[in-house]
Amino acid sequence: MVDSPAQVFAAHLMAQFAAWGRPVWLAPGARSQALAIAAAQLAEANELDLYIRLDERSLGFSALGAAVYGGPQVIITTSGTAVANLHPAVLEAHHSGLPLILLTADRPVELRGKGSNQTTNQVGIFNDAVTCIDVPAPVEGIDLVEQAKTLVEQAVLDAWSGKVIQLNLQFREPLSASVPNASDILQSLDFSVVESVEVTEPNEVSIDLSIPTVIVAGANSGAFEAEIESLGVPLLAEPTSGVRHLSNAILGYRFVLDQDRELVSQIKQVIVYGKPTLSRAVIALLKRSDIQVLVRPAKMGEFGIGANVSKVTEPITGSNLDSAWLTAWQKSQNVHAEKSNGEFDRRAIVETLWGAGKEIVLGASQLIREADFYAPGNKVSAWANRGLSGIDGTIATATGIAIQTGKPVRALIGDLTFFHDASSLAIDPEDGDLDLQLVVVNDNGGKIFSKLEVKETVSKDIFTRVFATPQTASIKGLALAYGWDYQQVQDADALKKALQLSKRLVIEIVLD
Repeated sequence: MVDSPAQVFAAHLMAQFAAWGRPVWLAPGARSQALAIAAAQLAEANELDLYIRLDERSLGFSALGAAVYGGPQVIITTSGTAVANLHPAVLEAHHSGLPLILLTADRPVELRGKGSNQTTNQVGIFNDAVTCIDVPAPVEGIDLVEQAKTLVEQAVLDAWSGKVIQLNLQFREPLSASVPNASDILQSLDFSVVESVEVTEPNEVSIDLSIPTVIVAGANSGAFEAEIESLGVPLLAEPTSGVRHLSNAILGYRFVLDQDRELVSQIKQVIVYGKPTLSRAVIALLKRSDIQVLVRPAKMGEFGIGANVSKVTEPITGSNLDSAWLTAWQKSQNVHAEKSNGEFDRRAIVETLWGAGKEIVLGASQLIREADFYAPGNKVSAWANRGLSGIDGTIATATGIAIQTGKPVRALIGDLTFFHDASSLAIDPEDGDLDLQLVVVNDNGGKIFSKLEVKETVSKDIFTRVFATPQTASIKGLALAYGWDYQQVQDADALKKALQLSKRLVIEIVLD
């Protein structure tokens, strides 16, 4: 076969990613064929973890899920709309601080702007959500080995800081060849370990806790767990915060904020960790002009909501703690928290799921808000795509987490979230027998909108058609068509039994 600079470059590029231990997620395509061949050669030699998806949108969210616990994930696509279909996952990753490396195959520069098939402007297609490097098409006479090493090293190190990196790779024909073999290249690499860098302990900032202070812990606050617990002030922790199990957590804080006006009015200082997104009452609290808001920057990006906001980059310690303040919140929680009515409702579903003690993924709609009210304080790992809080790709995200962790994963989603990402039910046998269950609460449409002002401003017919958007598709039919097992449960005991099963399972719960 004719020598192909594209194949030489792709083989060295993928060998370098394999040397860094980076998993690869691939959707088939023509312009990216050299990359696909090199990745397959490495996977065949058990040198690289390779995952295949047909739908680039699902591909992106599956890689995103794997990145939650697995570090930078490499995504390979062909040119054109294949790249555009990554956009939802790229935006979510950008706003969640998750590391992705996009290898987007492209036409060479001389074919751009000429109407060449499957060609669009891929440089800047993701705007400021990525760091984009437009890589010229490889040609003979250029040191492709060193170029590949430099690009991969830069991409991986930058991605580890929580960025999305796009290597837009131009390829000229011939687009592939049978040689070189990327696995052979990997064996010849001198992959030296970077020397460790001495890290100095940061200075601490001490704040006066005699001032009535609460902590608001949004999504992904777990990195600050020790600091949050040491402060000892009332903790208002969202279900995906990772700190809801701490002893100072006020599990019924939503009820206290809504009902104990006198206690809430005493708050004068709020420390924010992670990204809080679930409660209007919390946002209203942060916007009060008499409150000082201290924000600890986290990987989920910029958060500066509040009338008086200061960023604190150093660890926070407290002085003059008044234990009576926490006691007052605990007593108020006991008084105002809603008691269970014993019915098999959304609260019972949340409590049952939390009791199962698995990795939990929450759809970003009504059910995560139910969890904010009712999730117990036992320690679980809970994730939701809260970077942009969209329902897109939730099944794919859960699948990526299951593949990466190898642990049982239970996703709690609504019917619209299920239908929105139904194509992600497609099973690649090479992924193995995942212990993944989708608990689908089917309440015939988007119930989250019934909590908003729009419910009172439009007619029932308009609300149903435009906002609730109930669907007639069969959850059971889709599950079985894609090769999943299916159960419908009607009480907590049946749900508990279903959650103990270890397989790909869709569990449907029909509620009003």
